[in-house]
Amino acid sequence: SSTRAGQNDDSRSTNSAMAGAYLRVICGLLDPERLRLETLTSRRDPRGNRMAEVVLDQISKVYDNGFAAVTDLSLDIADGEFLVLVGPSGCGKSTALRMIAGLETISSGKMMIGDRVVNDVQPKDRDIAMVFQNYALYPHMTVYDNIGFALKLAKVPRGEIKKRVDNAARILELTENLDKKPGQLSGGQRQRVAMGRAIVRDPSCFLMDEPLSNLDAKLRVQMRAEIAALQRELGVTTFYVTHDQVEAMTMGDRVAVIKRGILQQVAAPQELYDHPDNLFVAGFIGSPSMNLMNATLRHNGTATTVELGTQSLEVDEELVAERPALQNYIDKPIAVGIRPEDMEDVAVVSHAPESRRLRSEATLVEALGSDVLVHFNLDAEPVLTQEVLEAAEGAGEEVADLAGGEGTHTVARFNPRSRVGIGDTLDIAVDTHRLHFFDLDSGLAIRS
Repeated sequence: SSTRAGQNDDSRSTNSAMAGAYLRVICGLLDPERLRLETLTSRRDPRGNRMAEVVLDQISKVYDNGFAAVTDLSLDIADGEFLVLVGPSGCGKSTALRMIAGLETISSGKMMIGDRVVNDVQPKDRDIAMVFQNYALYPHMTVYDNIGFALKLAKVPRGEIKKRVDNAARILELTENLDKKPGQLSGGQRQRVAMGRAIVRDPSCFLMDEPLSNLDAKLRVQMRAEIAALQRELGVTTFYVTHDQVEAMTMGDRVAVIKRGILQQVAAPQELYDHPDNLFVAGFIGSPSMNLMNATLRHNGTATTVELGTQSLEVDEELVAERPALQNYIDKPIAVGIRPEDMEDVAVVSHAPESRRLRSEATLVEALGSDVLVHFNLDAEPVLTQEVLEAAEGAGEEVADLAGGEGTHTVARFNPRSRVGIGDTLDIAVDTHRLHFFDLDSGLAIRS
């Protein structure tokens, strides 16, 4: 009861303060834009963090020429969550972000930020802050002025601007650069300035559109970690768009995969990796990607096997029990997926039954220090459905690389103790408890 009384006191205090603010506007003592900012920043959780659940309820975008960029997209982004939308170029992910921001009109569906429907709300009134691929910094302004520019336009008092800019600079380690111009900064520092400009607005939601695309590989890795840590520190709901599945997997609390404007799957990163819903997600998520090949499921009365060309693997009994629907595919063609790390050089494993081995010849060996990528061909036919081809293209792979001439080009991730060389005969132990099975007609995973 004491807690409820405290909450009521807080509510009365807030209402009284807002009533006083409106009176000051009427009397010309307070700028309306300043009041709008105060109102938008008033909703917080008990720890003082901003609160904003973002809900996309069957959102669609159809242009005048009939092109459907996004179709019935439904996502529920929780307060403080970091959700990453990932997909190949042209899949509609940036269009989805722009609809949240109010930069694209919504053809159908409902969009909510916090407890407000914002379909027809102007971008400036949505209480969001955007970070773009292009930093969009003013070259003639100092870092301090760039970060505080939006607050200056909103006529926020100078003291408050200084407080917010100094705080953002401290968080982003930019304090020593506040007097510099953007041209004097590195790419990573300029990206931090763009982040600072968003932070000082104290938004209820960050929208980030491929913010790391212009950075080199080493700096991207560094900034990935920094942005993820910053989001956790600030606790601000974040919607992040990228075509890079490594960014998606390492940064997001959850990852949503989109293809041709249609949501394919949304899950925690490891769940997405371990249990892809369909062939597209299986082929798109993972580097190197999942090896996908045509196969036939057999059952000889005691064991279930999967035929891969002229070779076969005994499927782990526990997996067969977990996937009773596999019984419907006995003696039928299916797609089988094997992750590179679920194969190992027989020479470095303690126990590898003959029934769970494959044999081939190494065509390429890539020693990476922490592991060894071994390329070889299997005489099973590759899966070349539309979903797999789109996933390969989206992941930056050549479609021709999926086929190995007389079969499927396959990649295994071996222990670095393996001494396999190009041209060597390979004995490959396969963890058949971690095989993936897909229906060739629907492309969907075979599970229940």
